[in-house]
Amino acid sequence: MSPGDEQGYTETGQTRTRLPGGDPYGGAPRRTGRSSSRGLVTVVGVVVLLIAAIAFANRGDGSATDGSAGKGDRPKAAPTAASGTKPVDTKSANIPSGFAHTQQGAQSAAANYAVVLVSADILKPALRGAIVKQVFVSAKQAPLTDKFNKAYDKQFLSNVGLDQNGNSPAGHTYVSRTAPIGTKLTDYSDSVATAEVWCTGVFGTAGDNSTNPVTSDWFTMTLQLRWENSDWKVDSFSQVDGPAPVPGDSKASSADQMAKAVEEYGGFTYAR
Repeated sequence: MSPGDEQGYTETGQTRTRLPGGDPYGGAPRRTGRSSSRGLVTVVGVVVLLIAAIAFANRGDGSATDGSAGKGDRPKAAPTAASGTKPVDTKSANIPSGFAHTQQGAQSAAANYAVVLVSADILKPALRGAIVKQVFVSAKQAPLTDKFNKAYDKQFLSNVGLDQNGNSPAGHTYVSRTAPIGTKLTDYSDSVATAEVWCTGVFGTAGDNSTNPVTSDWFTMTLQLRWENSDWKVDSFSQVDGPAPVPGDSKASSADQMAKAVEEYGGFTYAR
């Protein structure tokens, strides 16, 4: 599929995602299973869905979906417990790097890259280039940089309450935090791997009178990885909703509490 698809959709199995177009929200499909009270926060899932749409457009060239992964050993069923192996001790552009050339290393890379690709930093033009260079294979860096820049233009940023530099207005804090719940490999060889990362996260804008309050979401990201320059890099990725649990009855925190939490609590380096 390409950005020029006149129908504006891409289909992978049972998943259909609309590509970015005239709709400033990227034509994201309506989320199901949400209460009607969330009608005012349609934009909450925009970052996740739009990035996924761009990634879909990046597929179809055979680079990571030509069946080459199936030529190696299929990954065996893995226990749900963590491996206990430390993922990495190095970072580049503040992103974990130097993952092991193993199944565990591929899953650790996928978990950490899922966090980066749905972070608030991807919306900042000053940081986006370094993220793309560190996360993606070299052949995809230039075209993806161009697609991200076009998708996250001034109009899109304005629609989610950010200025042209990806910053929130005074008194507001834009939140886009993802936490991997678990990972699994569906294909693996010495050169390529396919990993699924089940995630939850919080997304929205914390602040008085925000029309996009922070809410939670559940989704699964599939990443096609390739071994390049002694590290696992992303060749393409996609995202679908769920699995999501029954919502709990926790009392929602105030905007100030959410903003303070984002500022005070740092993230993690994730390992399988």
